[in-house]
This record gives sequence, C-alpha cells and structure tokens, in this order.
Amino acid sequence: MTDFLDAIVLLTNYVLVPGVAYGSQLALGALGVTLIYGILRFANFAHGDMMAFGTMVVILITWWFQSIGFSIAPLPVALVALPIGIAAAIVMSLGTDRLVYRFYRRRRSPSVIYILTSIGVMFVMNGIVRFIIGPDDQRFSDGARFIIKAREFKQATGLHEGLAIKLSQGITVLVTLIVVVALFRFLHKSRTGKAMRAYSDNEDLALLSGVSPERVVFVAWVIAAALAAIAGTLYGLDKSFKPFTYFQLLLPIFASAIVGGIGNPLGAVVGGFIIAFSEMTITYAYKKFLRYLLPDSWAPDSLVQFLTTDYKFAISFIILVVVLLVRPTGIFRGRT
Repeated sequence: MTDFLDAIVLLTNYVLVPGVAYGSQLALGALGVTLIYGILRFANFAHGDMMAFGTMVVILITWWFQSIGFSIAPLPVALVALPIGIAAAIVMSLGTDRLVYRFYRRRRSPSVIYILTSIGVMFVMNGIVRFIIGPDDQRFSDGARFIIKAREFKQATGLHEGLAIKLSQGITVLVTLIVVVALFRFLHKSRTGKAMRAYSDNEDLALLSGVSPERVVFVAWVIAAALAAIAGTLYGLDKSFKPFTYFQLLLPIFASAIVGGIGNPLGAVVGGFIIAFSEMTITYAYKKFLRYLLPDSWAPDSLVQFLTTDYKFAISFIILVVVLLVRPTGIFRGRT
C-alpha cells in the first residue's frame, strides 16, 4: 500500500500539480487569442510578445520595489506590480490597434492581411522587449517559495516520496480561477459583454441592433492585453522570464484555442488543460513510477519516456494538426 501511495504522490508532484499550473497559464493565454479571433476574425501572432511586454513591465517595477526594500512577504512583490504591467499592456495594445490594425479594419481587409500585420507587430514588440530587458533569463520571484515542502510532507506522512507545491503554482491556479469566473460573468451578465458576444456571432445583425463596433473592439483589446499580462506574469513567476520563451508559447496557446474551439472562451480554457496535460504525460519519465507499482523482476531499466522534454512543443503541434484534420471546429465547435 505504501508503494502505491508513493507512486500517486510521485505522479502528483511531477505531472498533476505542474500540469494544473501550466494549463492555467495556457488557458489565460488562449482566452486572449480566442477573444481577438472572435471579435476581429484573425489570429493574433503578436499575443505571445504582448505577454512578454506586460511581464517585462511587471519585472521592472518589481525590481524597483525590491531595491527600495518594499515587500509583501510571503507573497511575491510582482502581484503589486501586476496592475501596472496590465495597464502598460493595455496602452501598448490600444496604441498598436490605433496605429496599425484600425487602418486595415476600416478598409475591410481580408484576414490574411491582419495575420501578416500581426507577425510584423510581433517582431517589433519582441525587439522592444529584448532591447529593454535583454534576451537572457530573468528571475523576479521573491517571498515564500513553497506552500507544501517535500521534506515536511515526508515527515508528516512517513512516505518515501514528498509532495512539493510551489507558492507560484498556488497563485497561478487561484488567480486563473478568479479571472476566468470574472470574464465569464462579464461576457454573460454585462451589457458590454452581451454586445461583444452578439458582435462575434453576427456582425451585421449586431450593428443593426445598435452595437458600436469601435467600442467592442476597444474592450476586446483591453481584455486581451490584460489576460496577456496576467498569463505572462504567472508563467514567469512559476518558471522564469525569457523573451524567446514567450514566442515559443504561441504554439501551445494556439493549439489550446483551436483544440477547444477557437472563438469559444470555454473551449480555450478546456483546450489549455488538454494541451498542458498532454505535454506533461508524454514527456514524463515513468521509470520510478512503475518501479513502485511493479514487482522487482518487472521493473524497467529504461526511463520509459515517450518523448524527451526537448520535443515538448512538438506535442502541441501534433495535437494541433490532428484536430485540424479530424475536427477543425474543435471540441466546442468554434469557428473554422
């Protein structure tokens, strides 16, 4: 029985807990992508670098707070700096829309023009972030590191395996829950949210009903930028900040949105957790886990790993291709 419990704790420690945290981060990122797609009908390739930009501002403000001795221990100071990062991301997002996207929107340009434009914005924004904060890893987390420590867990339970839950993982799940509930209430209960849903479902009918397209677009960019800053900061707190990593996150974020059904907020959340757990379960080495469950004579000598972590993002790509071939509308029948 002890071996079985050790196996469960081991899997929880290396798959379940990190998967929930990573899935929460992907869900927030995918929500921003799916919101812009639902309103403006284009895939925003600059979303990952918007996450990096918002996180960069949070880091700079956090460093300033730390330099003057400000602390909210055991919580990280980044939580205080996060509203400033959100505001900066919103300003950048609205400025980009005014300077770039609005021109093509007024000309009713096809979606491919928006996509190519967003790629250009992506490179510009990535260059700005690299120029200001540099291309290297940056760590900005402070305060307590763990909610549950492995050593204390082993002492309390008498098991061989210890369960460790980082504070950043707990904050990620809690903040994601609050943000998702608030967003869904806004979309379904508020007048502006209902207008956005109507505009997304049928643009012409929404315009005839008196919905202001500029107001809908304005609110969509504000929410998408806020989600990007929050998702980027939570990812940076949980792991580390590196501009190129946020560019790479585009693939699992888009995969999450498409698997769930792009344009469908609920699908973005579900898709985020599907992609996260797919990556975790396929790249995890099951050698130690199986040794707890199997007799010694059957215990494997190899790592029993389907793919190494080097192919982590390839899993997202494979899932994305399969979904596009088998069910292009995704689980919740989003837009094709």
